Amino acid sequence: MTFHDLHRPGDPLLLPNAWDYGSAALLASRGYPAIGTTSLGVAAVHGKPDAAAATRAETLDLVLLVKDLPAYLTVDVENGFSDDPAAVADLVDLLAGLGVAGINLEDGRADGTLRPVGEQTRILEAVAGRGVFVNARTDTHWLGTGESATERIRAYADAGADGVFVPGVADLAEIAELARATELPLNVLYSHSHSVEELAGAGVARVSTGSLLYRAALQGALAVLEKDAAMPTYAEIVGLLPEPR
Repeated sequence: MTFHDLHRPGDPLLLPNAWDYGSAALLASRGYPAIGTTSLGVAAVHGKPDAAAATRAETLDLVLLVKDLPAYLTVDVENGFSDDPAAVADLVDLLAGLGVAGINLEDGRADGTLRPVGEQTRILEAVAGRGVFVNARTDTHWLGTGESATERIRAYADAGADGVFVPGVADLAEIAELARATELPLNVLYSHSHSVEELAGAGVARVSTGSLLYRAALQGALAVLEKDAAMPTYAEIVGLLPEPR
């Protein structure tokens, strides 16, 4: 079964996200067929800002460490670490040569805005067909921009994406509407609001944990020291990291 085959609407791939060799090796040892990386986890481990194109080298270092584990690997490359379609395509070629099965490529920018659709589609067109599953992420909901996720995912499908990812969408009816809006596999973030079974019923094909496992690990560490320690939020971790330069 290929990595693409694991994306089944109504029977979604549960994709755990790792941040270092130990977390990836542990997940692979538990039999998960595919593992993703989390950009927040990678950034935090190295003391760099997330979603600011600051961790290209660190991301590649992690790929080199975990690429031979017995699981498909999909890599969070943020927005491609560049606005140049050719540079992003070169990165994808490098990852494909290392045996990476997929990438997440987002349209969000460090300043809280979205890349213009035309710019993002040019990048997607440049990386399509290079031997990796391109999961085109739109941050319409994540950043609360008010733009239409449906229009974005349809444009990304036309540009050659293999799947679409809409983090931050929480309403089950809206998730089902997004799944119906495209023939591509729909990816959403795992949350405690809906079970994987409920998301399956909405037509979701992939459920990613994102930064959740990393933040849960930090909660576990705090719980050794502090009774009733709460899980840090994404925003709390980002607030601890250096500012983008």
